[in-house]
Amino acid sequence: MAAEYERFFPKPEPYPNQAEAMDVIADALEVGRDVLFEGAPGTGKTLAALAPSLAYAREHDKTVVITTNVHQQMHQFVEEAREIHAETPIRSAVFKGKSSMCHIDVGYEECQVLRDTTRDLVELEEELDELKDRERRLLDQAQAGSESATEKRQSVLEEIEALEEQRANLEDSNTCEHYRTNLTRAGDAFVSWLFDDVRTPTEVYSYAEQQGVCGYERLKEGLDGVELVVANYHHLLDPVIRSQFFRWLDRDPEDVIAVFDEAHNVEDAARDHATRTLTENTLAEAANEAGDVEDSRADAALRIIQPFQDALIETYEANLGFGDRERVGSTWQDVPVANETGRDDLTRAFLDRYTGPGISTDLDEALKLGTALDEEYETAYREGDADTRRESQTLAAADFIEGYLEEGDETGQYPTLGIRRDESTNEVYGRAELFNCIPREVTETLFEEVHATVLMSATLRPFDVLSEVLGLDDPAELAFGLTFPEQNRRTFAVDVPPLFASRRDDPGIQEVLTDTLSDVVRFTPGNTLLFFPSYAEAERYYDRLSGALDATLFLDEPGVAVEEKRQSFVERTDGVLFTSLWGTLAEGVSFDGDDARSVAVVGVPYPRLDERSEAIQDAYDEVFGDREPEAGWRYAVEIPTVRKTRQALGRVIRSPSDIGVRALIDRRYTPASRTQLPDYTVNPDFPPEERAELIDVEPSKLKYAMLNFFRDRDAWDGQPPTP
Repeated sequence: MAAEYERFFPKPEPYPNQAEAMDVIADALEVGRDVLFEGAPGTGKTLAALAPSLAYAREHDKTVVITTNVHQQMHQFVEEAREIHAETPIRSAVFKGKSSMCHIDVGYEECQVLRDTTRDLVELEEELDELKDRERRLLDQAQAGSESATEKRQSVLEEIEALEEQRANLEDSNTCEHYRTNLTRAGDAFVSWLFDDVRTPTEVYSYAEQQGVCGYERLKEGLDGVELVVANYHHLLDPVIRSQFFRWLDRDPEDVIAVFDEAHNVEDAARDHATRTLTENTLAEAANEAGDVEDSRADAALRIIQPFQDALIETYEANLGFGDRERVGSTWQDVPVANETGRDDLTRAFLDRYTGPGISTDLDEALKLGTALDEEYETAYREGDADTRRESQTLAAADFIEGYLEEGDETGQYPTLGIRRDESTNEVYGRAELFNCIPREVTETLFEEVHATVLMSATLRPFDVLSEVLGLDDPAELAFGLTFPEQNRRTFAVDVPPLFASRRDDPGIQEVLTDTLSDVVRFTPGNTLLFFPSYAEAERYYDRLSGALDATLFLDEPGVAVEEKRQSFVERTDGVLFTSLWGTLAEGVSFDGDDARSVAVVGVPYPRLDERSEAIQDAYDEVFGDREPEAGWRYAVEIPTVRKTRQALGRVIRSPSDIGVRALIDRRYTPASRTQLPDYTVNPDFPPEERAELIDVEPSKLKYAMLNFFRDRDAWDGQPPTP
């Protein structure tokens, strides 16, 4: 008998691994069990997760929420949801941030006030209409001789007069005409249009603009009974947004099935969502705000805010040596303040400067003042006395300072400072940050609350480490390597001497690597992707190979939009793209078919190891050290780096017909490194089937191996190059 989920699978037939995956996921959903699902790129993970999830959701009245943090994947989800909808209609919605769907371009807080004020106005108008209708009926009765009707009519007229005055005041307030139309016009047509297909946020915005309604609010209003929602990570990972999101869905957490795509990124995303910051500018605004009000609590607020602001400035200034200020750029750079002898430098500096009767008492008064001011700002905006909805900086500052002081020395919390240059003023300013090192403090609660979670990616293994880090309890595990014909690909581990960071300036190493990369490019019948440990290394070899190759070279640079360059690259047949493994092209971007024929990862591209990275390692050592002695290094650095490397390799070989070469250029990838470099090898961190495909090759022999492989597949247009 056919499985129930097959009607949600829109393809003629699944790949063998897809069929197995759907069975496992379906069984897991029946018992509310989480699933870790690793599948090679191009093997249909999304449909394998969605089909059984949608079938279970329909049968048990639940909602599937599929999320990603990769923009391109959102488009893929929509296309695949449309394929499903064409075969078996589903009620679906695609969510994006409110700011991208607002017709009048206001912020979240302003929108909240506008919505509340508009609703108040519409409800008052409805009440007025009812009273006026009643007044007319009473007038008819009075004219017919009813004395009681005359008395009642007079009372109603007085109510009408009072409400007319209120309406006049509200009409002078800030309201939203788009949302007003939502409240005064039935939304049945919108809901019918929405569920007639899978609509993108852009389509919702355009349709709503034509109708003169608020598309974002219409979308929220139409979510009753929705079966599939496509959203961003923050809809699930941010606890406040998640709570609101589930209310919009009219679902309890246990009625939600959460699917995370590119789930190897959940660790970092959860860490970001749990991290809090407070800038020097916010502190200055908070001090001005508290200093300008006549309130007995203002002095307490200033006793907290001003010394914290002074401590922040003096702490980062003390860390700036001669010439350092001139080198500060427009991106945040850390100023470490943590130490091993007690509280961090910023906390100590604040405590030295605080002179009030008690920090807890003053913080409590500051929070009360900030809350009162925030309510005043909302009222002023609602009533039209302000053009924008201000937020209390006193409240923001006091809330952060309280958390920083109370939690800054807890396990997994890393207090630090940052500095950057304001491009508009050219001034350097700072911020305090409480960085959360333990992502499971965010994810574990989510996994416990929802019915089940499917985490999928091409690079999740080792599963036991991911389960520990994210707080998963006994998940089902699925792992499928590339099922495409193995004869269409080769994966080489090139025995170049270990490219340790300390040896990158060695002329001999550079010469060997330049020759090896030149061979990779020359013996690729098409485009080549080259991934380096950093943008600086990418630029180094771009410069060394420029003019030495009969090819078109492209250099990806930090802070520069890459899509146009990527498009120019894939339009070539002789392109070479130099980029960083930690850039935007290493994952979530496909190079299908002829877009790229070979990919090389140069070195073991560990991220820059700084105090923040060490804080994560220390936290992991403390939390997971009883499980593995080197948990900090392995969990926080080595495994994530190998996952990124595997992601980069997955940019080519995206379909059964693709042919290509993947090269790992560093001795630490080779099987021999297990005995030759036991302290540095990363070979064991690759899954067994990927290790089995690795072919050791000397740098001078790589060109022959590539020539033979591509020649055997008639990949050359004309005569191949001569070694």
